[in-house]
Amino acid sequence: MATAKSKTPLTTRDNLSALIGSARKILRKDKGLNGDVDRLPLLTWVMFLKFLDDLEFKHEQEATLDGKRYQPIIESPYRWRDWAAREDGITGDELLAFIGQEHTHRADGSLGQGLFAYLRALAGEGEKGSQREVIANVFKGVQNRMVSGYLLRDIVNKINGIHFNASEEIHTLSHLYESMLREMRDAAGDSGEFYTPRPVVRFMVQVTNPQLGDTVLDPACGTGGFLVEAFDHLNAQVTTTEQRRTLQRNTLTGQEAKPLPYMLAQMNLLLHGLEAPQIAYGNTLERRITEIGHDERVDVILTNPPFGGEEEAGIKANFPPNMQTAETALLFLQYIMRKLRVAGAPVKGKKAAVHGGRAAVVVPNGTLFGDGVAAVIKAELLKEFNLHTIVRLPQGVFAPYTDIPANLLFFERGGPTETIWYYELPLPEGRKKYSKTAPLQFDEFAPVLAWWNARKENAQAWQVSAADIAASGYNLDRKNPNARRSLEDVAPSEVIERIFKREDEISRLFTTTDVNLSFGIGDDSTLLRLRSLAKKIQVIKENLESIETDGDLLLAVSFRDAIANAPLRPMSEVAPLVRREVAIDLEASYTELGVRSFYKGTFHRRTVAGSEFTWQKMFRVEEGDLIFSNIMAWEQGIALAKSEDHGCVGNHRMLTCVADRANAVPGFLAYYFMTDEGFAKVYAASPGTAARNRTLIATNLEAIEVPVPPLPIQQSFDRLQAEVTALKAKHAAIRAANAALLPATLERVFSSPTP
Repeated sequence: MATAKSKTPLTTRDNLSALIGSARKILRKDKGLNGDVDRLPLLTWVMFLKFLDDLEFKHEQEATLDGKRYQPIIESPYRWRDWAAREDGITGDELLAFIGQEHTHRADGSLGQGLFAYLRALAGEGEKGSQREVIANVFKGVQNRMVSGYLLRDIVNKINGIHFNASEEIHTLSHLYESMLREMRDAAGDSGEFYTPRPVVRFMVQVTNPQLGDTVLDPACGTGGFLVEAFDHLNAQVTTTEQRRTLQRNTLTGQEAKPLPYMLAQMNLLLHGLEAPQIAYGNTLERRITEIGHDERVDVILTNPPFGGEEEAGIKANFPPNMQTAETALLFLQYIMRKLRVAGAPVKGKKAAVHGGRAAVVVPNGTLFGDGVAAVIKAELLKEFNLHTIVRLPQGVFAPYTDIPANLLFFERGGPTETIWYYELPLPEGRKKYSKTAPLQFDEFAPVLAWWNARKENAQAWQVSAADIAASGYNLDRKNPNARRSLEDVAPSEVIERIFKREDEISRLFTTTDVNLSFGIGDDSTLLRLRSLAKKIQVIKENLESIETDGDLLLAVSFRDAIANAPLRPMSEVAPLVRREVAIDLEASYTELGVRSFYKGTFHRRTVAGSEFTWQKMFRVEEGDLIFSNIMAWEQGIALAKSEDHGCVGNHRMLTCVADRANAVPGFLAYYFMTDEGFAKVYAASPGTAARNRTLIATNLEAIEVPVPPLPIQQSFDRLQAEVTALKAKHAAIRAANAALLPATLERVFSSPTP
């Protein structure tokens, strides 16, 4: 008879992970909490209070040893030890009342302020930036959403098992906490901000290289990712008590406008070792930038400011008249430029800086090619600063929050810019984009890190002069010329040969794959065959991805050849705008069509009664229509109407162009507008000073010139598109079957009786 194996003692990480896991299970039972978006904040403020009490206990002991009197930050009976430390302490409705009500019975039986009311009132009792003010700001936006005081007591008891005075536990918990933050961001969906992946943050910190003595700012800090990474980077440089004091008190600052990320950032920084985070609460852009003096400027700015949003008129008024815009990203860029330290400028209480401040900033593609106010801002950037590097990130880096392509700007105060280096971070071989389940890894930055201090042009790196940028109207959206040259060298026959070869390999692997495993679990032969199966499954997966990448490449090079030397004709001649106004029948129903951004096609919004359309005109869509969303075309809201879209309706914002079939193929034209060249023309035809105000003007659309090769060439390309689409559909079924192979085989093996 087999004897039971002795259990291996749990590690600190295992203990903490199990503790946090059980606490989250308890939270799922409470009816007042709606998913991790509610659960994590509650867990955070409970841990925050336990952390503060442990920190205070440590400081009390230190003061006693020094023979000094310690003045607590939180007074009795509001300390954790007063109401939370005992497992049989207040619970149920009594606990809920103590936490959430303005006045209530406290844990010692006396009447007084509720816990949250007391903590919020600390704002008036401490100096600006003090721990009392931090606590007050944290709890300003905190609410207890739990409806069961008994479950809340269970949570309190669980968190009581964490010892924040143990460095190992704090270190471990900081990593667990960041994992929970990522989960919450994923759960937030469309309501979440565009959080910056840790590999991107780490890269930006490493190349910016903050040093002890620098002041570091993130003016839109979210949950504190940049500040945490900067703290770890600087902490490794600490060798003396004085340096530690400088790092703790006078180095890292941030600001956040939303209460939830503000609280999460405080906790994140506390867990990583920053005892009194200097994070201001409020909108950074509320400050008039002309009022920012030398004393307030900083050495380093690391940030991913919000983009795609709009600010109100009062915020815009804080910026110079010629640089006022509603686009949040452009306002933050101006703030960052103003906030960087000026070399040689006098600073109260400090030596004048030898070098100007430096910044690393995440911006969307729209900031690079934007005109109007955007161009004015970029002109100042190149005149007053040295924009030395732009790192272009691949699509999907910010998945699942957005597919908007992003870039990293690196600049220093002390211009003008003479030359800008570009580095295009490539996708790993065989990958089409990043995703939530397959995100960017830090190792992928190794080539650019190696290149950073020894710059040479290569397949990913190139230079553009500032004069060239100025001549283009300050368009920073420069494509990789080296990549373009490599594309020109590709022959369609070469790509087709690769596709056929990989298709044959997939067929062979499926034919030779042994899934009929029925031996015992401990059989060495079975284990070897399982490993072989797993390897084959991975090879099939990689081949599928490579074929689809090559399919897209085949279309690109075939289209390149198709339009070579083709004449250009305006859309008004080739595919004019057609409006089919619908006479609404109040008794009938209509399916409303929408167009997704980023070339993701059409979708059916809703089917509604005709009576709902009495206040607006609707227009009929037919199969083969080339559809442009006039308010989102600047964001690649362009699609080709499918057979299932025939007869749907759209409002006045949907522009439909109908190809003259004697001269143009709809699918061919649609592909052109998905190329860089075609999209650039659509963007130029969509004027506006800010992204959300950009509108594709119908007359501008009809004036766009498109390449029109002979009809047989267009038809041949259209058939190729259909073949690639069919290939991808076939691959979807293969991919599903491939993914099911190993689980099905394992189930068969493990369910087989042992001989």
